[in-house]
Amino acid sequence: MKYMLLMQFSAATADFPTIDTWTPEEIQAHIGFMRDTNAELSAAGELVDAQGLAMPDSARIVRSHGGGAPVVTEGPFPETKEWLAGWWIVDCDGLERAVEIAGAVSAAPGPGGAPLNMPIEVRQVMAAPTGEL
Repeated sequence: MKYMLLMQFSAATADFPTIDTWTPEEIQAHIGFMRDTNAELSAAGELVDAQGLAMPDSARIVRSHGGGAPVVTEGPFPETKEWLAGWWIVDCDGLERAVEIAGAVSAAPGPGGAPLNMPIEVRQVMAAPTGEL
């Protein structure tokens, strides 16, 4: 079964300093942890894809209003209370394993090497319906 693990942040749930205040060594430890985790998932045949995302101030919201050029809203978005920082798609045996992976990712090291305890949303990827529609 495929699951998407969403690394989400908000002012309410991020009880650690923003990454722009981390030392270069802390950033390297964090990135190394993520690379090692991805390598382990890949070796186990569970990793489909994983990506980190840029901060919300580089995001664009695109809406189509039924004709003509789409409307694009640029950031930064001071009203943003939550943002998506990255994601994994894993193909594993079931929800229990997906939760186990999310728990490991949640404990990625932050400042001083302490686990960040990041909130990771786990959602099953929907499969297309089979048969005639």
